[in-house]
Amino acid sequence: MFPLKDDVPSSSFPAINLWLIIVNVLCFVYELMLGDHLNPFLSTYGFVPARFMAAQAENYFDFGRFLPVFSSMFLHGGFLHVISNMWMLWIFGDNVEDSMGHGRYLFFYLLCGFVSVFAQGLSAPGSVVPMIGASGAISGVLGAYFVLHPRARITTLVPIFFFLTIIRIPAFVFLGFWILLQILQGSANLLDTGAGAKGGVAWWAHVGGFVMGFVLIHLFRKKKGRLVRKPWYQF
Repeated sequence: MFPLKDDVPSSSFPAINLWLIIVNVLCFVYELMLGDHLNPFLSTYGFVPARFMAAQAENYFDFGRFLPVFSSMFLHGGFLHVISNMWMLWIFGDNVEDSMGHGRYLFFYLLCGFVSVFAQGLSAPGSVVPMIGASGAISGVLGAYFVLHPRARITTLVPIFFFLTIIRIPAFVFLGFWILLQILQGSANLLDTGAGAKGGVAWWAHVGGFVMGFVLIHLFRKKKGRLVRKPWYQF
């Protein structure tokens, strides 16, 4: 299933969401310019679980140790990777930003990404394959959307046998099926003892990010029933 749009309008301009998309795209353009230097760059700024764990005994609070946790969120492995991630962020991120405000949304996004990186790292602590991609942080956005707009309608492209059809699916069905798929794929990945070393999709980053977003939205969303001040000329 591939989402095309939702039916929830945003009441404010999603400045941070748009900024995140632009930064991710610019980082990917920079990757394309690196040529033969791309792999060393990804190895340095992607999150490598084995390297992170090994550095723990040497210097726990070293800045260079934690930098890849954040830089990895803005790197991607190909056109399909970056386009699919940015499309999901474009569809769902504006409503989540609208629910909490710009500053809190940025902090929320980075925090979900931070947790998602460690969720994947714990699933394969010995992996030497760099983990890259914004999907963990975006999964946090999906988790928040699940709470905020469970009955929103998601216009979705669905393959049925050899045909493609467009249907409108409730958000809780679309996102519920999506997170279930991540859990099943991640569980199957754990059974494959060599999967962590080979690399592939960071399923547990998706699960960790989604759960974090599902929980944090209750703390980050604007409180309902806030006092609205009348203009000075009204009594």
